[in-house]
Amino acid sequence: METITVLDQQVAIAPIDGVDYISITDMARYRDEERTDYIVQNWLRNRDTIEFLGIWEHLNNPTFDGAAFDGFRRQAGLNRFTLTAKRWIEATHAVGLVSRGGRRAGIFAHPDIAFEFASWVAVEFKLYLIKEFQRIKSDELERLGWDIRRNLVKLNYRIHTEAIRQTLVPNELSAEEKSAIYRSEADVLNMALFGRTAAEWREAHPDEKGNIRDQATMGQLVALSNLENLNAHFIREGLPQDERLERLNRIAIDQMRLLTGEASVRALAAGE
Repeated sequence: METITVLDQQVAIAPIDGVDYISITDMARYRDEERTDYIVQNWLRNRDTIEFLGIWEHLNNPTFDGAAFDGFRRQAGLNRFTLTAKRWIEATHAVGLVSRGGRRAGIFAHPDIAFEFASWVAVEFKLYLIKEFQRIKSDELERLGWDIRRNLVKLNYRIHTEAIRQTLVPNELSAEEKSAIYRSEADVLNMALFGRTAAEWREAHPDEKGNIRDQATMGQLVALSNLENLNAHFIREGLPQDERLERLNRIAIDQMRLLTGEASVRALAAGE
């Protein structure tokens, strides 16, 4: 469970069935720190709220109990009518609201419903909530894209190392000699894309954690994944290392121009 800050109010977000539900209990604290249950109940007893919840459930929940909903709708607006989230959920089998216990107990709502509740809390609060929620979803998509690209590089790395093992590493070599060949081929890719070896990068960045590839942009990761496949192909064709390096550098430059709109890799002296 994570939290976002909306107008200095901490609001919890919980993943429920693949959707990030938002705590309307936390949102209610923006209006009254102590009487959050009262605020949520006051919103629920409103006829417009019940109409909205009923329509949302009809659209999104095939097990929604329409008869129970009709009963609540008929009572809405009467002075004696009250409604809690728990009663609504149990009677109608609603899924748009979820009651959760534990350390961050409260009523969580699907974003569609949470934004409607935010309007009732304060229009300003709703606008800031939407903005902050969109920000974290954008960050999640960016992280997802980064992870996909890193995993793609890792998968292609296996193709690359297998080509090295089968073509360039005789069995009679020592473990140290074999490692040297793998490092040398990894640096072919590093030189082609980044313009420096892993050792040169570490020497220039003694205080940095990780390695040269951990600092790669998304565009560089895409290009690196392609270069791994190409170098594996060139190795199997028997091309010498210096020729492979020159070809890969030119390909890296072209790909980075396409991906970023500029040549963000350094051309090797041998290649330009």
